[in-house]
Amino acid sequence: MISVTEGLAVPGLVEEMQQAFSPEGLLGRSKDFEYRPQQQQLAVAVAEALVQRSCVIAEAGTGVGKSLAYLLPAARFALETGRKAVISTHTINLQEQLIRKDIPIVRKVLREEFPAVLLKGRGNYLCPVRLRRAMEQTADLFTSSEDEELRSIVRWAEGTRDGTLSDLPFTPSPKIWAQVCSDPHICTARICGPRGNCFFQEARKAAAEAKMVVVNHTLFFALLGAADDVASADAGAMNGFLFPNDFVVLDEAHTVEHVAAAQLGLRLSQAGLKYDLMRLYHPRTKKGLLKSYRKASAMKAVESLLEEAENFFLRVGESVRFSEYGREFRVRRPGLVDNTLAGPLRALWSEIDDLAADVEGDTSKAELMDVSRKLREVHGTLQTFLDQQQEGNVYWVERGGRDEIQFSLHAAPVEVAETLRRLLFAPEKTCIMTSATLGVGDPSLQWFKGRVGAEEVRSMSIGSPFDYKKQMVVKIFRDMPEPNDAKYNKALAKAIQMSVEVSEGRAFVLFTSYRAMRDAATQLEGFFRKKGWQLIVQGAGMTRHKMVEEFRKDVHSVLFGTDSFWTGVDVPGEALSNVVVTRLPFSVPDHPLTQSRIEAIEASGGNAFMEYSVPEAILKMRQGVGRLIRTAKDRGWVHILDNRILTKRYGKNFLSALPDAPVEEVFLDLR
Repeated sequence: MISVTEGLAVPGLVEEMQQAFSPEGLLGRSKDFEYRPQQQQLAVAVAEALVQRSCVIAEAGTGVGKSLAYLLPAARFALETGRKAVISTHTINLQEQLIRKDIPIVRKVLREEFPAVLLKGRGNYLCPVRLRRAMEQTADLFTSSEDEELRSIVRWAEGTRDGTLSDLPFTPSPKIWAQVCSDPHICTARICGPRGNCFFQEARKAAAEAKMVVVNHTLFFALLGAADDVASADAGAMNGFLFPNDFVVLDEAHTVEHVAAAQLGLRLSQAGLKYDLMRLYHPRTKKGLLKSYRKASAMKAVESLLEEAENFFLRVGESVRFSEYGREFRVRRPGLVDNTLAGPLRALWSEIDDLAADVEGDTSKAELMDVSRKLREVHGTLQTFLDQQQEGNVYWVERGGRDEIQFSLHAAPVEVAETLRRLLFAPEKTCIMTSATLGVGDPSLQWFKGRVGAEEVRSMSIGSPFDYKKQMVVKIFRDMPEPNDAKYNKALAKAIQMSVEVSEGRAFVLFTSYRAMRDAATQLEGFFRKKGWQLIVQGAGMTRHKMVEEFRKDVHSVLFGTDSFWTGVDVPGEALSNVVVTRLPFSVPDHPLTQSRIEAIEASGGNAFMEYSVPEAILKMRQGVGRLIRTAKDRGWVHILDNRILTKRYGKNFLSALPDAPVEEVFLDLR
């Protein structure tokens, strides 16, 4: 922990940050501080954006110390101006690091205990009012085993400080938590009562009073795209994002386009609808919210809707044609199936509206009206999907579930640039974006800027302080067969074996498909057993967190992972000494959103492969390779098992985007 004995005194925010991050400055005189000119450069750029009320996009390589570089100027600016700092990240790990480690350091530096809070979506907070109501109605709502779990939540509620789901010592049933968590129409100041009785209201109040609020990207874009009660109604007029006159720092900004598209789109799942309806009334157990009101016609309406929903999604499944391994089917025209759910939905919310009109008590009325609102939302989502009402969106059906016979309806904007340009980069708004990987070999970051509507925003690329020439060696397999070659599977297994032997395990092996990963794991099972190295394979029953935990514990272990392991995983030290990239990570072009983006580029006369597919793959490649070197003491290898990086014209784009490390060619021995 940094020990600070004197405050900052240099006048002017930019000059103050320049001095604070210098070798002779305040931080430089702290024994645990290591001067990094890259960190100083980023801190100054953030300060300039804040003072000028402008935006900046900064790629800052691994090891720069981004968090402190934006937190210190953001906190100082917030304290001096009264403007609130909103810090948004993609991963839970970074949020926890900011709250538990980095912000306390900033407080010590500034010698001021300014309030900073982690704001979660309201569904993460327990509602004491709904909990009491659930206990009163437990006979109607829950089975005997569910009742015992509810009582465990009651016991926990008596001692919890923040009432959040992450504080609960066990994972509750989604059904039970849905009955007791905060709800926008129930957890209001009027219903929840006096100060201190409602965890969400207290969190909301703390966020309103805080100088710094930490959120995740999903919540940020959900609140930004909709009028949530956390956001001020006049925030736009006040040049704010979530609060009047605030400013935002978006860390892990490489995920912004993906998260924004998801939040600005729509989704309706068969399983989710069934689950929500059975919360109202379960025909088999005879339990549910409506049971307590003893209105037979409402319960009958639920049964009718459940039956029709089953038939509706069955017809959806019959109307689409998935490829052999595909999980998505693009719907190109309106009217995929008839909207046979519209009538039963209206019938049910009409029953609930009548019931709400007759009940006494604010909580009961609010609970029922919230159900009615959600049913209307389902109706609207369904109609929008079937009629394809939103221009510029792509529509598709996904299959999932144990037997892949459960379906969900999706829509997402093909491009988010125009929307984000308006929401994030309007005049007089201050938005700071940063990540270790934003460029695709272009120091100007033009490709990323175009994807998020930031073409006119100032940008910079700040290199890593790590010495990759000494810390990393890149090995490329020159003679790997093409994937459609009959020898490919055998060659891939052999190349993985050769790669992990270099580091005696201690490796992440990154795949682009589950099928290829499973095939390789099957072929190499005997090899790993003989070596005595644990093979940890994604999808084999362990959570992502547990997989990483096991990998860290067993120094010679090897982890096989797909998409989620290319980014957001931090394993410093010798436990991870080797990253094996099995294929260049091109997106599968059959996903409807990818298809639509490619079509849009080609329709405008562009080269979709070079303008979208290659840059996107380079960005993901950089993220995967970036798992290896996390500290100045780390050493290791990157093995690339795809010779297209050497043989194809676009290969030089990938090579130029890699860290400046020695590159060696490796040859297979398939005898």
